[in-house]
Amino acid sequence: MREFEKNIRKVEPYVPGEQPGEKVIKLNTNENPYPPAPGVRTALETMDTERLRLYPDPSAEALVRELSRFYKVDPSQVFVGVGSDDVLSMCFLTFFNSEKPILFPDITYSFYKVWAELYRIPYECPKLDENFRLVKEDYYRENGGVIFPNPNAPTALYEELSTVEDIIAHNRDVIVIIDEAYVDFAGPSAMELLDKYDNLLVVQTFSKARSMAGMRIGYAVGSPTLIKYLNDAKFSFNSYTMNQTSLICGVEAVKDQAYFEANLRKIIDTRQWAKGELQKLGFQFTDSKANFIFATHPDYDARELFEAMKEAGIYVRFWGSRRIEQYLRITVGTREEMETMFAFLRKYMKK
Repeated sequence: MREFEKNIRKVEPYVPGEQPGEKVIKLNTNENPYPPAPGVRTALETMDTERLRLYPDPSAEALVRELSRFYKVDPSQVFVGVGSDDVLSMCFLTFFNSEKPILFPDITYSFYKVWAELYRIPYECPKLDENFRLVKEDYYRENGGVIFPNPNAPTALYEELSTVEDIIAHNRDVIVIIDEAYVDFAGPSAMELLDKYDNLLVVQTFSKARSMAGMRIGYAVGSPTLIKYLNDAKFSFNSYTMNQTSLICGVEAVKDQAYFEANLRKIIDTRQWAKGELQKLGFQFTDSKANFIFATHPDYDARELFEAMKEAGIYVRFWGSRRIEQYLRITVGTREEMETMFAFLRKYMKK
């Protein structure tokens, strides 16, 4: 090691799903297969490009106001950032500063470890049970904060609000963050608990249900006190984090609730149909409540199946990590995309 390398911060980076450039069936990054709300296209087509020479509103007031209206909370309870990853990173930086370890599951969104190591936050990872469920009692111990996704990724399992509330209730002295990137495909949001718990922060994104992964819009909803702390941290080193175009399009995406709900229904219906097709082929999978399915097959090696699908131009996600080395994560695409995948699988398995 060279002398200067001794003072370089070293972390194990997060590895995102592949982003192939050629025409493929892309079911590996949980993107929405349908376009954003029509108002987003209209906003882009009619946007006054003169505005792009100006800095965007650092407070993102228009988007904050629209989100507060949608969720029926005060604007002082909403924080926005460049995708939920930016929001979560800011949360780690702002709220997890105890010498006690923060807690998150052993099988979960792998970026949590990256942020913890980047910011030098101690952490422990309680194991999910044999069915990939949270063991709520594991979160009763002393800690410096708690974070977990609901539904979890990559397991796709949704924990009922009673379980979520139990964990929050046992951790009133620390910040509890519920990462709800996929909650729109699942069930009630932990936002229903905000009035009861001032230490709760709920993080969501436009990348999944709102079809805007390319815009990078995320947000947190919590008490005015927690949101103030987040804004204080953000403005201490980065005053402009949301670009003008994202702000304008984000507002339009939130306005069109009918389109939002119709897209959700299409994806949920396709998910349920796809579960049946996977079952016919002998796959086993968790009870997915997300826009993806976490599946394994007792007769086929996951890596070999992943490589065969990739060779056929069908991309799914494979980790090979301990405890989930035989699982694939399959994003729910359009009905046509899923039918193409199943046609390949039937041919590959000779069924």
